Amino acid sequence: MKTIGILGGMSWESSALYYKIINEATHAHLGGQHNARSVMVTVDFDTIEQLQHADRWDEAAAILRDAAQALERAGADFILIATNTMHKLLPQIREGITIPFHHIAQATADAIKEQGLTRIGLLGTRFTMEEDFYKQILIDNGIDVVIPKESERDLIHKVIYNELCLGTIENASKEAYLDIIARMVQDDNIEGVILGCTEIGMLISQEDLTLPVFDTTEIHALSAVSEALR
Repeated sequence: MKTIGILGGMSWESSALYYKIINEATHAHLGGQHNARSVMVTVDFDTIEQLQHADRWDEAAAILRDAAQALERAGADFILIATNTMHKLLPQIREGITIPFHHIAQATADAIKEQGLTRIGLLGTRFTMEEDFYKQILIDNGIDVVIPKESERDLIHKVIYNELCLGTIENASKEAYLDIIARMVQDDNIEGVILGCTEIGMLISQEDLTLPVFDTTEIHALSAVSEALR
């Protein structure tokens, strides 16, 4: 089995989910007392969050590049960046790294294509919803990406940073997210929805919706197990 490198801490809440999913899936595949071979480096999300919102992305990239180098030195065979947003910095992070990165957007695109869907709603941070670093990979895979209205994007972003990254789950926020998705089904004709922030799966799941839900945390973690066992 390959050793999975997890670049986490963005937030630690979702990094804990990655660790749980990866080890449970590995045990399901291999049985016995097996768990995944993995190494994890976590960064301090308070620092990263401040750099994000101050538009100091180069400084954030340097921190993550150092963490990725530590994963490579620790014996990782490939790296997961356990967050959607920070894939924005993948070109800078991978400088000087010789092992591959397992991209969360490509894993998500593969999962969507397996279901034969082509028009998908995307929820995430403002950076993920509004910029091209994530959406373009989906588009390149033949997927039509729809994002919420500006006021809806603002609410989604605030809930992620002010609640979910702190482990706070509010019923009112859940209902607001579900209302946004319902509006997108009616007005935008989406066929499914991407939970494009690794914390959103803490708030809503497939059980809450009739249309297909693509939880990027679960998709990314499970695809990493497949890669490690290949």
